Amino acid sequence: MKTGFNLLLWTTHVTAEHTDILKGIKKAGYDTVEIPVFEGTPGHFARTGELLDKLGLERSVVSVIGPSGKNPLSPDKAARAAAVEYTKWVIDCTKALGAHTIVGPMHSEIGYFSGDGPTASEIKRGISFHRKVGDYAEKHEVRFALEAINRFECYFVNTMQQLADYLDEVDHPAIRGMYDTFHANIEEKDPVAAIKTIKKHMIHVHISENDRGTPGKGHVPWEATYKALRAAKYDGWLTIEAFGRALPALAAATRVWRDFFPTQESVYIEGLMQMKTGWARAK
Repeated sequence: MKTGFNLLLWTTHVTAEHTDILKGIKKAGYDTVEIPVFEGTPGHFARTGELLDKLGLERSVVSVIGPSGKNPLSPDKAARAAAVEYTKWVIDCTKALGAHTIVGPMHSEIGYFSGDGPTASEIKRGISFHRKVGDYAEKHEVRFALEAINRFECYFVNTMQQLADYLDEVDHPAIRGMYDTFHANIEEKDPVAAIKTIKKHMIHVHISENDRGTPGKGHVPWEATYKALRAAKYDGWLTIEAFGRALPALAAATRVWRDFFPTQESVYIEGLMQMKTGWARAK
């Protein structure tokens, strides 16, 4: 098991200005960081990768599909084509960064709602989209870890069962899935049992408290969660995803209206202790 931290707590675009933050995360004892790819060029991310290499930090990528105009589920051919091109750009940036996994809800346009659940036609379009971008990702030694997110942020895939069923249909080696404790806490009848549901597709895990604050300070059943992950023989990355109010636009998007922790440093220091202790006790 390796431990990671998502940089969205500070920024949507990591630059050299964030070097001290990266150094602090490394000094705390983390193995990896999760780098947002929302803007920029492959050249920029290549330079970021060089910085991470110097610091001794491995990395994954987090991204979303948006803003509007590039929905892979849309009946509009131009929008679907734009979704493919955008996602290829994310893959190119990921490759340049030296990362191999793209995590997040890379299955539908973030924040878009049709007013109904996913239709058979949308699922068919999604499968076609993921097979196309999956082929491109595979050539670049990159995989997607698709994320099921809660009903207030997405209507296409909300539960581990929906995600597992969808991935069964996509049936592509570069299109896999992930488990997120925050979203599971909202959507699953039994969040811990849902780990078994996504087991065969699971290549990434987000450790996120029920309020998006410091892991271990809320009511996510951590002991049972770590035991279930071990029982599923998961030995990949555990990456903390926490959100604060430092970025007004991101705070609004994630509905963060109050502080959940005294300092950002306390989140990654206390969160790391929680993960390592919890994982060790779950043997």
